Amino acid sequence: MGGTDAGSDVVRFADLVARVRGLPGRPMIGICGAPGAGKSTLAQRLVAALGAEATLIGMDGYHLAQAELERLGRAERKGAPDTFDAAGYVNLLRRVRDQDRETVYAPEFRREIEEPIAGAAPVRPAHRYLVTEGNYLLLDEPPWHEVRMLLTETWFLAPDETLRRDRLLARHRAFGRTLDEARERTLGSDERNAVLINATRRSADLVLGSVD
Repeated sequence: MGGTDAGSDVVRFADLVARVRGLPGRPMIGICGAPGAGKSTLAQRLVAALGAEATLIGMDGYHLAQAELERLGRAERKGAPDTFDAAGYVNLLRRVRDQDRETVYAPEFRREIEEPIAGAAPVRPAHRYLVTEGNYLLLDEPPWHEVRMLLTETWFLAPDETLRRDRLLARHRAFGRTLDEARERTLGSDERNAVLINATRRSADLVLGSVD
């Protein structure tokens, strides 16, 4: 389903919060975009603004462990679609959608160790607003294609590409990579993934250039 494209316009954060609050039922909002687009920042900000009734589920919690990536020969492509437990992520979203009385525990990705941690993010029945973020929420290949059907709305972050790459480079540096290593990752595997992800923006309900 195509959505509203905000292009490079500045979107007011307060309007996004009001948009979520105006949705019926127990909305699940997906925030999608290429590496460095600002997904985690916006998702965390949105959850904080919505308060105790909101919680965050990160797709990155379904990264395969480093040891498994090495066993499969995919360590150099970490972040590509086949380096995640996509079926596990889909099943988690389905469990949360159908949640009744029991708490559902989601994994969480810890950048400081580059590994997922199981059971780190409790999703309780009292959580009225659910926010998830990740690269491949709109990817049209199995099992990723099931994600879009489980979400109430999917927003795509599309900042200026130079800004996005600069942010990504700085993030890699902040987590211990040398400048050369950070550039290689940013312009190599991350950029290949970004091309794939950016092609999915047409399926979003809302495309955001920047958020004020």
